[in-house]
Amino acid sequence: MEKGEAEAPASHLITVTFRIRRFNPEIAEEPWWDDFTLDIDPKDRVLDALHQLKWEKDGTLTFRRSCAHGICGSDAMRINGRNRLACKTLIKDINPEKPITVEAIKGLTPLKDLVVDMDPFFQAYRDVMPFLVTTGNEPTRERHQSDEERARFDDTTKCILCAACTSSCPVFWNDGQYFGPAAIVNAHRFIFDSRDEAGEQRLEILNDRDGVWRCRTTFNCTDACPRGIEVTKAIQEVKKALITRRF
Repeated sequence: MEKGEAEAPASHLITVTFRIRRFNPEIAEEPWWDDFTLDIDPKDRVLDALHQLKWEKDGTLTFRRSCAHGICGSDAMRINGRNRLACKTLIKDINPEKPITVEAIKGLTPLKDLVVDMDPFFQAYRDVMPFLVTTGNEPTRERHQSDEERARFDDTTKCILCAACTSSCPVFWNDGQYFGPAAIVNAHRFIFDSRDEAGEQRLEILNDRDGVWRCRTTFNCTDACPRGIEVTKAIQEVKKALITRRF
């Protein structure tokens, strides 16, 4: 529940147990589980529950969030064993009759509770040159595209860099050197952009031993994406472009 919102009528509330995987290196070397019980509206989100826990139960509980509307991607976490955005996950949709488990995403170093070190994730993103590269003088008008040219990469423009796909990848869990699905998705967005002139350069970056060939096509990334991006399809298209050099 956001501050200032009216409380739900008591008759609409249900009692839910939240089992949260805690970690604080100043207290213990190993993580532990804490159970909390809340009376909450089933139409509330997991993020509402985390706010209520932090504001009313335990102020030391640590997690990231910003926009709370599924745009910033900062509140990605594992909820009942699946990567989800806490701000988009309703209590009623995850079987509140059983304890709801909440833990940090996998494959990235935990810092405290639900917060992980995102630096390696964003470094991989930066490494694939996620920006338009052109040559020559600045244009005197917009660089026009046809509907077909735009549609070629439209799906991968939806990425919000939440890391849900990358941190659901078994290859990334076992070897953090792998670029990961999110970086490849963002490379795809520019490789297939008709206005861009650095497609070959990005393909060579992803042709590295830690690049696109590490993908094992498990579809975990596609299932985890909160924006519905066909992540595995995008990775396969990059592989095909590497083989054919046609994009």
